[in-house]
Amino acid sequence: MALQIGDQIPEITLLQKTEEGVEKVNIAKNSGKNLLLLFIPAAGTGVCTEEMCLVSKDWNAYNDLNAVVYGVSVDSPFAQEVWAKANNITLPLLSDFNKEAINAFDAKYDIWLPGTFDMHGVAKRSAFVFNSNGKLVHSEVLENAGEMPNLNKVKEALQS
Repeated sequence: MALQIGDQIPEITLLQKTEEGVEKVNIAKNSGKNLLLLFIPAAGTGVCTEEMCLVSKDWNAYNDLNAVVYGVSVDSPFAQEVWAKANNITLPLLSDFNKEAINAFDAKYDIWLPGTFDMHGVAKRSAFVFNSNGKLVHSEVLENAGEMPNLNKVKEALQS
């Protein structure tokens, strides 16, 4: 079942590759800050790269909105690291390799790119904004992986 506005953020731990190694990140622990989770289908694809680069370039705007921001995909943290370095993606990326988050957020394609790749269990491109109390205040889950979430609406939700 999809998360509803007002729902509490699920207690899920994802993996992040840092300079020190792989770390576990509990997404519900946002230290009294707003939280933005941007789910993407696959590291290395065109629209995913464009979206993560746009957010990276606008990083100060998200900081000014008291937001912790993560990009999330089912790729391994090692693949995410290589992709981020190659494309100057500076926002932290979290690996949902075990697909816990995409299932909890109901943001999963049953089949991604049917007839072309027929990949199962890939994240739908989506945006989830939680306030500093961990309550969902905005969500956008896209069926078309070629579209990007409305980042202006995301910023409005972070402001409110």
